[in-house]
Amino acid sequence: MNVPSPNPYAHRSSQPFGQFYSQVAKIKRLIRGLTYGVAFSLGVATPGQAAEYIAVRLGPLQQSVAIADLQKFAQTGEVPASLHLLTPLLTAEVQQALSTRLQLDPNVGDKLVEDLLHSSAGERFINTLQVAIPDSNPAQLQQALTLAAKQPDQMSLLGFLESFPEKTVTIDASSVITLASQLNLPYWQSQTLSSIVDRDLTVQGKPLPTGLDPTQPGNSWVQHQTIAMRDYERDRTVPVDMYWGNETQGPLVILSHGFGADRRFLTYLAEHLASHGLTVVALEHPGSSVAWLTSSDMGHSATQGNNLLPATEFVDRPKDVSFVLDRLRQLDQFSAHLRGKFNTEEVTLIGHSLGGYTALALAGAKLSLKHLQAFCDDPKPVVFSPADLLQCNAADLPETPLDLQDNRIKQAIILNPVIGRLFDETGLAQVQIPTLMLASTDDAITPAVSQQFLPFTHLQTSKYLLTAIGGTHLSAGDPTNLNHSLTQSIFVRERSAEATEPLRNLLKGVSLAFIKQLTPQAKEYVPFLKPTYAQSFSTDTLKLRLNADLPPNFSNWLRVAALPMEKLVASTLPSRQAALCTDLECILNHSLPLVMFILPGDFPLMGHPFRQFRRKRKK
Repeated sequence: MNVPSPNPYAHRSSQPFGQFYSQVAKIKRLIRGLTYGVAFSLGVATPGQAAEYIAVRLGPLQQSVAIADLQKFAQTGEVPASLHLLTPLLTAEVQQALSTRLQLDPNVGDKLVEDLLHSSAGERFINTLQVAIPDSNPAQLQQALTLAAKQPDQMSLLGFLESFPEKTVTIDASSVITLASQLNLPYWQSQTLSSIVDRDLTVQGKPLPTGLDPTQPGNSWVQHQTIAMRDYERDRTVPVDMYWGNETQGPLVILSHGFGADRRFLTYLAEHLASHGLTVVALEHPGSSVAWLTSSDMGHSATQGNNLLPATEFVDRPKDVSFVLDRLRQLDQFSAHLRGKFNTEEVTLIGHSLGGYTALALAGAKLSLKHLQAFCDDPKPVVFSPADLLQCNAADLPETPLDLQDNRIKQAIILNPVIGRLFDETGLAQVQIPTLMLASTDDAITPAVSQQFLPFTHLQTSKYLLTAIGGTHLSAGDPTNLNHSLTQSIFVRERSAEATEPLRNLLKGVSLAFIKQLTPQAKEYVPFLKPTYAQSFSTDTLKLRLNADLPPNFSNWLRVAALPMEKLVASTLPSRQAALCTDLECILNHSLPLVMFILPGDFPLMGHPFRQFRRKRKK
């Protein structure tokens, strides 16, 4: 039977009332996802052109409620008679999300929205909102967001909905979970800065003319060999791929992959560097590789516990590199076939994602466990990005000082590194070797603001920042080693190999030029470390920038735009804090970001590789 409603936009359904009510628990999760997922895009009520009803649609089911009744609930906590059907949804958490009024400097807020709408992700964001609010159009959404920024004194979720110039605003509940899963605060912090990055990091001029093209293969014929190195002391086997040419020279290059990847993640770069006479060794970390994630033994050892990423891996990864260097030194001295191939006293370490953390730890950055634990023991799930959750596994490490530095590492290239709260300003200041960092503005896994831009400002050594405006987390990876379905995933934002090819070509040239600074050919390669060289690889959808220092304007924006935004969203969260989850149902119930690890080929693994918070909460 149909349920009567006091307004003309009443619930209409051909389904029995019982079937609608059976969906309540599911709608509850979706509504919570909406209130948290779009919290940062809150609007302001505009008298005269205000919506009066919200229609919540789930498949063939639809329930319409008056915004005025929701406002009454938000103010008093009492459920009006017209909303009794939705009583299971109207929790104290929803009341707080609906009633929150946010204060934000209108000068900052207005610029945030303007930059977001004009960024490379602005169109995608509007499209996603339009799916969640199907009766809206882009102009209405942009207008609502702009009004929100101009009048922050009355910002609220209900105000955002009221600002639409239609009598009823329809919310498609089945698409809300998609919207919530695509949004995490640090990622959108990076997005709002995309146009600022483009403007402030662009340098006028043309690349210096030179007869050398470092993106082209060198003259050496590349040989490749795979071996497994057994560390009996740690009961750990480290597979390595070795690449070298007929004339070996310069420093040794070590490659460290990210979480859930393998030693083939940067194969194209290994082969390119080896063709220029460099020996390259790509190692595979056995406790955080794709092989580990798919193994039957994963999570069953006494030392590993039940986490997909145990805390010990933050120590074992740097030790893997030091162990491999020890073994390579032996091969360099005693192997008839490989003698003289490994310059282990002069090493450039290239790390991607969690491999970026590995490189910094070996370069001398000191872990800040107290800083990390303070962050991880006070979780606000929507504020977390996947990188934040990933790094919190390290919070279970013993608080005794750890010295993972290896003085054989002379340079570090860190691509989309996981840094966040693992290292504070003091810890990063300990790095004394030249460092080149890649940040991608469309990276939803290791968002650029918290994981790269801010940490870059704390590095006190010779440094370069390579920024890919429109790049994603895996844009630097070898396309032959990635699952192409990632470009279609709603959980991981990735772009096609064709769209990101300019970045990989640039990495060939810039990485070679950076490494060559340790050789007698240093001056010859200096032109390829200039901003204009990187900019020459840009396309309309992927703009590339290279800077040795951040301009003052950009640094100011990190302080006045990105950081207040974190406080803005955090203030909409319930004061009661939930523990982090380890199962999918719990993740959905708490609106935590979902992470899908897509392995090479067609094998997907849905997981939540994060420590479970077991410490007592302060009451």
